[in-house]
Amino acid sequence: MTWDSGSRVGRDRDYVARVRRHRPSALLPLIAQASATYALESSWLQSPSLKYTPWALADAARVSLACGNEYRKDADDADLLRILDMYVRLEDHFLRDTDEDALGRWLLRASGEQMTYQEPVFQDLARTAAMLTQTAGTRQARCLRPGWEEELLGASLSQYVGIAQLLWASALSCGGRFDPNSLTTPGAQRICAEIPAETIVSVTEKHFVTDTAAFRQVNERARRSKDPLLRRYEYNPLRGTPLVKGYGPGFLAPVSQLIPAKASPLGIYYTGVTRFGDAFAQDLGDLFEAYVGRQLELLPDATVRPEVVYSRSNGKALSVDWIVVTEELVLLVEVKSVRPTVHLRLANERRIDEVKRMLGHAFEQIDNTAALIADGQKEFAKVPTDRPVHGLIVTMEPFHVVNAPVQRPQLPATTVPVTVCSISELENLVTITDAPVGRLLLERADDAQRSTYALREALPGRTHRRNAVLDAGWDSYPWRHTAAEAVLSESADPVR
Repeated sequence: MTWDSGSRVGRDRDYVARVRRHRPSALLPLIAQASATYALESSWLQSPSLKYTPWALADAARVSLACGNEYRKDADDADLLRILDMYVRLEDHFLRDTDEDALGRWLLRASGEQMTYQEPVFQDLARTAAMLTQTAGTRQARCLRPGWEEELLGASLSQYVGIAQLLWASALSCGGRFDPNSLTTPGAQRICAEIPAETIVSVTEKHFVTDTAAFRQVNERARRSKDPLLRRYEYNPLRGTPLVKGYGPGFLAPVSQLIPAKASPLGIYYTGVTRFGDAFAQDLGDLFEAYVGRQLELLPDATVRPEVVYSRSNGKALSVDWIVVTEELVLLVEVKSVRPTVHLRLANERRIDEVKRMLGHAFEQIDNTAALIADGQKEFAKVPTDRPVHGLIVTMEPFHVVNAPVQRPQLPATTVPVTVCSISELENLVTITDAPVGRLLLERADDAQRSTYALREALPGRTHRRNAVLDAGWDSYPWRHTAAEAVLSESADPVR
């Protein structure tokens, strides 16, 4: 089936009206089935007319849940394709704006809309245990103390991630559905031997499931703009509760890709902050800094030093979080447990202040530490001064266009090259085996164009070994060493 409606720009209100033409109970299962069909990797590239992207399906589901009613028409595959085609053609401010910042604002919106669905699921899930249960923090935790998992999640962290994997596998293989009644069948015995059925159901209902009324309340509260051109870039409540009830047997997953994200470190972060407040975020930030150090220690032939306490005129101060010495360069690593906010996703007037608030100090910290090393500050005597110095800012979530000319000038200037990268990029960088990482970073920095790209663009085509830290995290989950692994193999193998 193909559909080609030309290139005419569409209005958001016409698109919303087209979605509302159909009963949610008819349209949502079609969306869930399409999402399950084109869920793994970039399989949407093989979808009809390349229209079945997860972000388009997610928005169609959001509009149907938020605005639809049951006194409408049925829907079929042709209707869904027309809806997705209208989504692709929605008008954007970029088509109207003529100022020099228009491209940068569009890139912020488009990357926030699309690239969040393209993060590697294996890394996201493996990192959860690797960071939260297998990494030791440097400060006394206020929330992440023994028993926090059961208090917050209603299960151990291993079980919680295992339940997310199970829900995801079920959605992929059952047309976007998970039916709790399936746990009473003989074939589910090996699953329930690992995680009791009552735990699976209670955790699923508490953390993963919503209904139409609750969805609409969250959707309305989350709105930050009344601009119809920005509506689709707003927060989608399916990110917080990826399953909905009331649309056929069991629970429906309109967008299968959002299920594992709920058990990622970011998903745990939002769950924890809702329950414990800022103290949970501070504990997580401490663990994240230590986790980055564990990743850096995977670099061969490198010396990794923690932050240095040094003297200055008004007392003591701290250097960057990690100093990595390789044969080719000194890498100054600053860790920021931050994520793009709604102001960056919408590219509104507060976007510049927001990115400065979150990342500005990291640039200054790197430049200050580089100067202390170059000036021979005594506390840095073990850091060599005979090789180039580069900076790396590692964030918990990607800031997709932060190195590009559309955003980098908004951040502090530095005397040494500085790159912002996500933790998933670092996890891949430290496993390269066919070239010294220091040399790759130097070559990238010397290229005026490539140095403005995301760090991941320097990694394709390289040879990698397994990431031992991630593998240990993945191996802590229940399906890794049990007979039930066969149940999940179809969905797990492409991720690994």
